[in-house]
Amino acid sequence: MRMLPALLLTTALAAQDPQSPQLPPARTLEIPARIGILTSTPISLNYVIQRVLANDKDLEVSRIAREEAVYNVRGAQGYFDPRVGLNAHRSHVTTPVASVLGGAPNGKLVQDEWLADPQLSGAFPALGGAYKLDFSSSRQTTNSQFATLSPQFPTSVNLNLTQPLWRGLHYDDNRHRLQVARKNTELTEAQFRQRVIEITTQAIQSYWELDYAYRNLQVQVEAVRLAEQQDASNRRQVAQALLAPIDVIQTQTQIATFEQNVFAAQQLLSTAENAVKILMLPDRNDLMWSAALVPDSHTQDARPALPTLDEAMKHAFEGRPELAQSMLSIQINQFDAKLSREQAKPQIDAIATLSATGLAGTQLSSQSNSFASAFGPLVDRLSTLSALAGLPSVPQINLGGGQIPPIFVGGYGQSLSALGAGNFPSATIGVQISLPVRNRTALAQVAISSAEGRRLKALQQQLEMAVQQDVRNALQIASSAQAQLDAAVDARRYAEQQYASEQRQFLAGTSTVFLVLQRQTSLIGARTGEIRARANLSEAGANVDRAAARTIEVLGISVQ
Repeated sequence: MRMLPALLLTTALAAQDPQSPQLPPARTLEIPARIGILTSTPISLNYVIQRVLANDKDLEVSRIAREEAVYNVRGAQGYFDPRVGLNAHRSHVTTPVASVLGGAPNGKLVQDEWLADPQLSGAFPALGGAYKLDFSSSRQTTNSQFATLSPQFPTSVNLNLTQPLWRGLHYDDNRHRLQVARKNTELTEAQFRQRVIEITTQAIQSYWELDYAYRNLQVQVEAVRLAEQQDASNRRQVAQALLAPIDVIQTQTQIATFEQNVFAAQQLLSTAENAVKILMLPDRNDLMWSAALVPDSHTQDARPALPTLDEAMKHAFEGRPELAQSMLSIQINQFDAKLSREQAKPQIDAIATLSATGLAGTQLSSQSNSFASAFGPLVDRLSTLSALAGLPSVPQINLGGGQIPPIFVGGYGQSLSALGAGNFPSATIGVQISLPVRNRTALAQVAISSAEGRRLKALQQQLEMAVQQDVRNALQIASSAQAQLDAAVDARRYAEQQYASEQRQFLAGTSTVFLVLQRQTSLIGARTGEIRARANLSEAGANVDRAAARTIEVLGISVQ
């Protein structure tokens, strides 16, 4: 207190010194409008996440890939769908015949046919067998002199069965294709979940960066206001000859420095805001591009609930989509190896053909034919000689016409009746064997599948190590962020107390403008550090959820 009169005297003399600098005009902060911003709208974290999940193009691609995988399963199942076919034709054939044995009058054998042959074929989902069932029916007419029925109606039912006995019995290419398609569905599901986790984490971190930028701008503006208040106080004291004009220069320098921080914070806010917009907006024409996003951070002080290391590890190894994708790749490789081993086996198939036929038609009236008349003289001579020798005569040779069994006389219905009665069954059962010599292609494929399986397992172990590292790092970062926030809160509180104390000392004349401004700078730095620490902790919590594969569950996101 003894130094106070001397200090006041020195200040008064400095104020009267003609060499003292002139007071610059007072500065007032004017923040220019941000480019392209016309209005403002409040946003919450949940709103940002919803918009990001709804509009992310990569996520839309993942959704489409998941749909395609489901269609691929249906396509693979389609191989076992029965196939219905029909073979139908009408034919008219005229054949030149130069022999009496052809039975054609005037040298022309004319045959007409109407045929319909519906078919049903397919493969059995189990055991690799195949079947084909067809029903053939036709109407045939001919002018042959040897024909006894015209028109005639042949019908038949045929069942062909093929059953692998070795290669293809337990596994084949079609069942392999179906199992791989199903695993690919699970694979696209895991990829979809991974994209949801990644884009959600990115949205959360971008939101908290926006929150930090928004609050940082407020802190920097408040810093200018504090410096302006100090400047006004200094000007009053200079006018009262209590301070030298140089002290006003100090506050003006402080204001100019803080203004630079304001404009840098404004630029940072625009950058963070655009980072959020590009994630959540569907296209460049959305009206929200012209709006300032004001984060609704009423939960800012809520600290994330961090799991223990064991809980995080257990959840990560059960739910990380990358590990699920790796395991699915290994399972698909096992299917490939199984198919390769199957293809290396000999081919042994059992085959069976079962059929039943029917025939009916209109009986032709008895008529002479050239073939029978050619044998007539010979038969007569043999009969004469037989009578002279006391032998019975030779019976007449019937080479056309005459009576036929009644079962064959009738129309199309009679043919179907004979078919249904099973009067003419046929059956064939056999085995087809194909033994490849060496079969190097199949054996090489088995070796390739085995090597690929070893490679995938090595990659999985590498991925597990990376997940272990990721979870540990994320938890450590979050734990450190909590401690840093606690320290930042203390630093801000103590900086406020120091600044208030320094102001009281300055008003009492025991401090200087330099020390007040220094405390002011420390206070602004402490406030900035606190909001930075809060944003870091929130982002670290989101990163822990990502590393432990808890994002979807914690936020209640539906991926169906």
